[in-house]
Amino acid sequence: EVQLVESGGGLVQAGGSLRLSCAASGFIFDGYYIGWFRQAPGKEREGLACISNRDGETWYADSVKGRFTISSDNGKNTVILQIDSLKPEDTAVYYCGGDFFLKGPAFLAGGIDYWGQGIQVTVSS
Repeated sequence: EVQLVESGGGLVQAGGSLRLSCAASGFIFDGYYIGWFRQAPGKEREGLACISNRDGETWYADSVKGRFTISSDNGKNTVILQIDSLKPEDTAVYYCGGDFFLKGPAFLAGGIDYWGQGIQVTVSS
């Protein structure tokens, strides 16, 4: 059974940093594309970043370039999303996702096969 489990969320002050982790199991991790999405209250889900566990290539939404960094530890089957200079508008539920075929913009569009349960990130001003 494929599982993606997010951790590392919580309440953070604006200007701070946060490190979200996505622990994956149930599939051959290094063959997949893994990424992050978020959904704020009243807004549509937004694709943020994804990484290829085959070769490490990364893709980012324009809105997060420069503040968000995605990385992967294939040995630990974990993908990390580092968020710096947090803003109140970063408040959302953050989701980890995975797919074997979709990558880049297609992945970030959200039509992927596997999703985590999501984790709340709240940024206070």
